[in-house]
Amino acid sequence: MKNYLTLLLIAILAAPMVACQTKQEGGAVVGGVLGGVLGANVGGGQGNTAAIIAGTILGAYVGSEMGRYMDESDERKARSALEYNRDNQRSSWHNPNTGADVSATPTRTYQAASGANCREYQTTVTVGGKQEKAYGNACRQPDGSWKIVN
Repeated sequence: MKNYLTLLLIAILAAPMVACQTKQEGGAVVGGVLGGVLGANVGGGQGNTAAIIAGTILGAYVGSEMGRYMDESDERKARSALEYNRDNQRSSWHNPNTGADVSATPTRTYQAASGANCREYQTTVTVGGKQEKAYGNACRQPDGSWKIVN
C-alpha cells in the first residue's frame, strides 16, 4: 500500500500535466501507468503479462480514488512543504471538503549529479481511518516546479 501514497503525491505534483482532465481521471491515468510498470516487475512469462494487466487495473482504480480526495489546496500545501520546510519538518492539514488528513515531510535535501536541488520526502494520508505512507524523491525543475524522480 506504500504505492498508494506515492500515487497520491504523484497526483499532487503532476497535476499540471493532467490539467485538461479531472483530478480523478488524471489519478486514474497516472495510477494505471504506475500499476502497469509495477506489474511488469513481477513474475515471468504469462504470469508477467497477468501482473501487468492486474497492476494497470488496480493502479487506475487506486489513482482514481486518491484523485477524488485531492483539490488545489492540497496541491499547494504539498508543494509548499517541499519548497519551504526544513528537513524533518512536517506539514499537516485536514481537507474539510474531502475528509482527508495529509502530512508531507521532506526528510533529506541533496544535489543530484545533474545539479538539480532534490529532496527525499515522506507523505502520510489518512482517509476513512486508513493510513498509508509513501516515500520518494523529488527534484526542482528549471521552472521552479517539483518533479518526482522515484
